[in-house]
Amino acid sequence: MTDMKKDEILEDQAAIGEETAEAAAEAMAETIAVLQAERDELRDRFMRALADAENARKRGERDRREAEQYGGSKLARDLLPVYDNLRRALDAAGEEQRAAAAALIEGVELTLRELLNVFSKHGIAPVSPAVGDAFDPQLHQAMFEAPVPGTRAGDIIQVMTEGFLLHDRLLRPAQVGVSSTPKG
Repeated sequence: MTDMKKDEILEDQAAIGEETAEAAAEAMAETIAVLQAERDELRDRFMRALADAENARKRGERDRREAEQYGGSKLARDLLPVYDNLRRALDAAGEEQRAAAAALIEGVELTLRELLNVFSKHGIAPVSPAVGDAFDPQLHQAMFEAPVPGTRAGDIIQVMTEGFLLHDRLLRPAQVGVSSTPKG
């Protein structure tokens, strides 16, 4: 072979090598781009799964706290008539009955006091409006309205039953009578 032929062959081989190297570099760049896109997708899915797990943990913790605080609300509601009946029994006892049955009255008072202690221990607090207080629809239930001279519209004129809160939730509104605008 002549030197010229050899040089041509070497040039051809170098050109083929360059083309192969360029093709390999292009293939490598495409592979890298595909791998980066896959990595980004997996990172996004991982971050979403991590956020979902954190949200589930927080939701579970909140649900546990609420169950702990408010889980006994049905039992508490069922005990409110017991409180009402004990209160009515004490209110109905006149002075002569209190003197004649002092031990019985004292027992009812102690039972009522113990019930209130148990309520307090479990976060149940009475809502005890007084005559003359302003009506609050968040805590009170208006049973009737009546025009009463010397009062303003919206003033409580009578309290029928006390209401109760369980922590910050209303178990039962206080039942009250409310003054309407007095007529002339």
